[in-house]
Amino acid sequence: MRARAAALVVLSALLLAGCNDSQSPPTAGPDTVPSSSVPLPPKTTAQPTATPSETPSAPSCIDTKLESLTLRQRAAQLIMTGMGANGMTSAQRSIIQKQKPGGVLLLGPGGSLAHTRTATAAATTAATVDGIRPLVAADQEGGQVQRLKGSGFTRIPAATVQGTWTSDKLTARATQWANQLKQAGVNTNLSPVADVVPASLKKQNAPIGGLDREFGNTPAEVSPPVQAFVRGMTAGGVITSVKHFPGIGRVRGNTDFSADVFDNVTVRSDDNLQPFADGIEAGSEMLMVSTVTYTKIDPKNRAAFSKTVIQGMIRDNLGYGGVVITDDVGAAANVAKVPAGQRATRVIAAGGDIVINGAADLTATMVNALVVKAQQDKEFAAQLDQSVRRVLALKQKHGLVTC
Repeated sequence: MRARAAALVVLSALLLAGCNDSQSPPTAGPDTVPSSSVPLPPKTTAQPTATPSETPSAPSCIDTKLESLTLRQRAAQLIMTGMGANGMTSAQRSIIQKQKPGGVLLLGPGGSLAHTRTATAAATTAATVDGIRPLVAADQEGGQVQRLKGSGFTRIPAATVQGTWTSDKLTARATQWANQLKQAGVNTNLSPVADVVPASLKKQNAPIGGLDREFGNTPAEVSPPVQAFVRGMTAGGVITSVKHFPGIGRVRGNTDFSADVFDNVTVRSDDNLQPFADGIEAGSEMLMVSTVTYTKIDPKNRAAFSKTVIQGMIRDNLGYGGVVITDDVGAAANVAKVPAGQRATRVIAAGGDIVINGAADLTATMVNALVVKAQQDKEFAAQLDQSVRRVLALKQKHGLVTC
């Protein structure tokens, strides 16, 4: 196993809290699983070359693009809107053409590779603005979570199977899967899962263990396949996103279908965070943050809305300067109590960059909220522009920006 990159350090200073969620977290119960609080090695200052830095390599191009976009167009670059994997509905087409979101996410079962290519080409045309094309994403993990599996797509085994392969075998297979995605017009795979599911919790862990999405039951088991998967996708020219930071392997409920999902175990220096650091070290260009509330990290905010998680743990402890994307905050039940506009503004205020919105009809509401907040708050406006720069730098690297 290759040496792990240095990743996390113990909390050294208190961080500013974001807006508070309205809920009150439950106290840890008798089923709480013990957690290690041993700090990981200190981070290094060097960043992976595959991760876009906060200062784009060609600032003149990015500066020109940023200047050419209206505030509304900039805000839209931070929204990834859901659409049917088989193609946009008429309503989705109208929304994407009008709002020009920076990304689209294929949802639901898809068709053949050829059909998917037609669908993604139409979505790309609808969302392109000023020579900036969208990120086109899918959840192509394998097993029960594989959106695209029609003719032309290999049926990918579950992560529990992938985790038994050698790293070389998994990298080679992931490269093949990436080539199929690229042929289909998909440039982003919201994978791999870096969550660690303790063996004792597999049956109770609905979002990961219950669906065989975990590579293993310990950080040492999970890290190598996470890195192998990332390297394979990268070799095939597909952007990856390790997920769901800081981990949903110890929760019970699935945030897509359950409200008020909490983790009463994970701590800021938890050794189960190591696979995320290793995925970044392998070159993952996105990191996805969950919508779970971690009572021992930031009890007042869901992770996607938490400065402690994004600014503190990701930007500071991990030293990560790449794109931070959320888990779904559009259609997911866990955020239904939060007004849709606030879901977007709170992500950006906390330091996040891309808001996944599985409910296309909320796109305008989210974009409007970002615009109004930026008009009223200069500090927020600066954060919004910083996030747009990160997104544009990533897109430029992958040929999605015409300068």
